[in-house]
Amino acid sequence: MRKGSGTGKWLWSIIPVAIFLMIWEIVVRLKLVPGQFFFPPFSSVVTEFFYLIVSGVLVKDFVSSLSRVLIGFSAGAIAGILTGICMGWRDTFNRALSPLVSLVYPIPALGWLPLLMLWIGINEMLPITIIFICSFFPVLYNTVTGIKNVDEGYIRVARTLGASDIKILTTVVVPLALPNIFTGMRLETGMAWRVIIAAEMVAIPTGIGALMMKAESLLRIDIIIVCLIVLSVMCLSFERIFAWLEVKITAKWK
Repeated sequence: MRKGSGTGKWLWSIIPVAIFLMIWEIVVRLKLVPGQFFFPPFSSVVTEFFYLIVSGVLVKDFVSSLSRVLIGFSAGAIAGILTGICMGWRDTFNRALSPLVSLVYPIPALGWLPLLMLWIGINEMLPITIIFICSFFPVLYNTVTGIKNVDEGYIRVARTLGASDIKILTTVVVPLALPNIFTGMRLETGMAWRVIIAAEMVAIPTGIGALMMKAESLLRIDIIIVCLIVLSVMCLSFERIFAWLEVKITAKWK
């Protein structure tokens, strides 16, 4: 029953996409849009996708973007979690850092780009730093919220049983805050991909974003659509991976 239900759910998620792609192909082939030059059929996009893979162009740019996202997001998430734990667990840290975080957080990650281009220069550290900023603050806020929302009753019971503050933090508070922490990371994985594409389009000569800009200068709509599909798939994949990790890791505490 479960298997059939899962298969049905999977089919219902695939059917609308398949219908959309068929409509796309038919509309363009019947010339119901101004011209195939500016709106190529889906089959042409698929053909170009395989050509870009075989030629190595898409693979090279994808690996560049992927490595930047993984490094920047990992560093930002770890820093956000550690800082969030300190702020959520100790009011001293919270009072000291909260005004600064509240002042800097509203600035969009891409808003730092012109300044970072002057400070860091146009190199690999620039997109990684942008991703770090993009990931750090939301993960920080979700971590602080998760720590502060832990029921005080659990902490009192642990103290009554003789547990130290470090023991309480690592075995009670942080595990109970994990759903909030994972929510922040899951949401920011997709945002990290959006930000890196924008950064590469503006300032970096390699990556999926840079490939899109090159395609735009050559009026290659099919390549632009390929890049957009890759971006969509990666955003969805990263979010699903973190959703799966959240279920696996937090199941025993739920």
